[in-house]
Amino acid sequence: MQTKIIDFSTYSSIKIGAPLEVSLIQTPQDAITALSQNMRLIGKANNLLVSPVAQKLAMLDKNFAYLKDCGDYLEIGGAYSSGRIFSYFKSHNLGGLEFLQALPGSLGGLVKMNAGMKQYEIKSILHSINVNGEWHDVSTFPMNYRDSGITGIILAARFYKKIGFDTALHTQCNALRKHHPKEPSCGSCFKNPKGDYAGRLLESAELKGYRINDIAFSEQHANFLINKGKATFDDALSLITLAKKRVFEESGIVLECEVQIVQ
Repeated sequence: MQTKIIDFSTYSSIKIGAPLEVSLIQTPQDAITALSQNMRLIGKANNLLVSPVAQKLAMLDKNFAYLKDCGDYLEIGGAYSSGRIFSYFKSHNLGGLEFLQALPGSLGGLVKMNAGMKQYEIKSILHSINVNGEWHDVSTFPMNYRDSGITGIILAARFYKKIGFDTALHTQCNALRKHHPKEPSCGSCFKNPKGDYAGRLLESAELKGYRINDIAFSEQHANFLINKGKATFDDALSLITLAKKRVFEESGIVLECEVQIVQ
C-alpha cells in the first residue's frame, strides 16, 4: 500500500495530534491487508482523538469517494463526504438524510457509528453495506445506537431512494446545531446513556466549561470536548478520565466514549 503523511493537528476536527504516516486503501485487497495488520481507519478524523505516537493508521483513497445512481438505490463510496451526500439528496428531492448537513464526516464513518440526530439514524434508509469488498444486507448488522456492530472496513453503502426532502426536519436539525460550539471539537464526547443525556450528567457534575490547560468541555454544550488553543492529547485524555470518574461518583452511571481514541 502507498502511504502519505497527515498532520492531525490540522486534519482532525479537534486539531490535536502530530504528523503521522497513514496507509492508503485503494482496493478491497488493501482493506483485507489493513485488517490483518490491525490498522485503524481514520476517515476524516471528525470524531477521533489521535495520539502523537499512534501507528498502523489507514484511510480510504479518493477512488472510494463516489456516488452513483443505480435506479432503485444509490451507491456511495466510503470516502464520500457527508456534505456532498447531503447536497445530492437535497438537490434530487430525496429524504432520509436531512440531518447530515449538521454531521461532518465521510460515508464509512457515518455508517460505522450509525450516525444520526435525536431519533433519526442513517440505518433507516440503508439497503446494504460493502465490508472488505463483499456486499451484505443491512439486516446482517446490529445497527444499534451509535454503533453499527461492523468490525471490517466499510468501502461503500447502498441507500433506498425515498422521494421527498423534509425541509421541516432539515430546519430542526440546523436549529440543534446552533447550540454546538464553534471551537475545534470532536463533537459529542460521550454517548447518551439510556434514558438520560451525557450533557446533563456532565453539567450536574459541574463539568460544563471545565478546563485542563487548553482542553475543555464547552460552556455552550457540556458534552462537546473543545480545543481552546493548543490542547494536547494527554490533556484531553486526562479530562475524559476525570469526567467519567466524576459522573460515576455523582450518578453511578458509567459514561461510554463516543469519540474514538486512537493510541
